[in-house]
Amino acid sequence: MARQLFSKAALHKEVAQVKRYQQFLPSLDLKRQQLIVERYKAAAGLTAIEEEVRQCRAMISENLPMISNSRIALNDLVTISDVSVGYENNAGVNLPILKSIDVVTKPYSTYAKPHWVDQAVIELKRMFELKVRLQIARRRLDILDAAVKKVTQRVNFFDKILIPRAKQTIKKISIFLSDAERAGIVRAKITKQKRMKKSVQCP
Repeated sequence: MARQLFSKAALHKEVAQVKRYQQFLPSLDLKRQQLIVERYKAAAGLTAIEEEVRQCRAMISENLPMISNSRIALNDLVTISDVSVGYENNAGVNLPILKSIDVVTKPYSTYAKPHWVDQAVIELKRMFELKVRLQIARRRLDILDAAVKKVTQRVNFFDKILIPRAKQTIKKISIFLSDAERAGIVRAKITKQKRMKKSVQCP
């Protein structure tokens, strides 16, 4: 650790540093607030998608219980052929967004399959899309959680450590310089008194 200097130059340096910290802190805190708002939106979006998934499953369970019939082959009937993910910048953080998703239905004979398979295909496609959206929504929330944590740590570091520490250093240097100035005045008075005494004693 560097030795603390107790000089006017060191004092000016610390004062300038506190000023910089105090100017930077509001913009950093604003970014934290923006990220918290985005995190709230992302959490609400994730909850909404989870609810859609729950409703889709409930609908399948209620209206298409025969989908669990292992004798009716539904494997690979619906597949995801392509997922395009982009990114958007929110409060300085890159967040994934779903640009497009291609869900492909394998051709099948309506004569060879029961009538309910058509509805099952529709619901399976919906479920596939929801699961992809769910993954991206979770990823957005994870990224925002990490960003909020990081910027909050920086805000606390400036507000609770750097600024108080610099102010304490300013106080110490100011006291030292003030004491040194008083000591100098006292020494000057003593020297002046000694000179006066000598001048009086001289014939």
